[in-house]
Amino acid sequence: MTALSAPNDSATEDKDPFLIALGERLRDLRARRGLTRKALAQMADVSERHLANVESGVGNASIQFLRQLTTVLNCTLAEMIGDETASTPEWLMIREILRGRSDTELAQARTALAGIFDAPTTQSARRQRVALIGLRGAGKSSLGRMLADHWMVPFIELGRYIETLAGCSVAEVHALYGPSAYRRYESRAIEEVIQRYPRAVIATPGGLVSDPATFNLLLSHCYTVWIKASPENHMERVVAQGDTRPMHGNREAMEDLKNILESRAAFYSKADESFDTSDMTQEAAFMGLMDQLREVIQIS
Repeated sequence: MTALSAPNDSATEDKDPFLIALGERLRDLRARRGLTRKALAQMADVSERHLANVESGVGNASIQFLRQLTTVLNCTLAEMIGDETASTPEWLMIREILRGRSDTELAQARTALAGIFDAPTTQSARRQRVALIGLRGAGKSSLGRMLADHWMVPFIELGRYIETLAGCSVAEVHALYGPSAYRRYESRAIEEVIQRYPRAVIATPGGLVSDPATFNLLLSHCYTVWIKASPENHMERVVAQGDTRPMHGNREAMEDLKNILESRAAFYSKADESFDTSDMTQEAAFMGLMDQLREVIQIS
């Protein structure tokens, strides 16, 4: 008698993990609504066979196909493809509380949550550690050094700190390990600086706001100032520093710069204050920033 052979799992192993997870979420969403596969296919006007393939992790669904399903399943496209805020009932309930709130209300909610989960930092302690955020060329490093010298506190250029942690340049971190590794070094650098320097001025990389967790940490523990400038000033100053990569005068480069500024402005604006250095000399910008911060910074 021939022994029964073990099932062949090669088909399962060949499946795309994303498509498998998509199929599982789709089955869960359908079950939550109490619909059979046939009923969902009819209500969404899609092929039941294709729906079965997608649920089993072998069908590659189009965006339009998924949109038709979301209408019937009463969920968002982000929820279907794996948005973290849909991973548990608690996430869903929190998301619904926040849905439709104004920016002011969301800022209040973020502050309240930070107060619950972050290590407590008093306002007076936060105002002794100043962090400058903004795009390269606004004047963060030069103004940061001048502020630190005036207040007689350490000046930390976070990009240099990251290079010390990584043992190589920022460009090499990106080239060798990728952007995810760089973000981990950036987060670790912020954590270490906060722990080691109760009084300091910190100049941060322009892209720090792209990582919400790291940016939240900075906002919770530092008094943040958005150092801003016009796109033209940004470009001129970067080129003046010897960096010819932006190709001064190149229309496409200027458009890219404007798009970056526009896309990050909503995050930069979360800073406690902003200061515009456009068309200002370094000395004038320093005096203006000092005057603006005179009543709020408590470094002593």
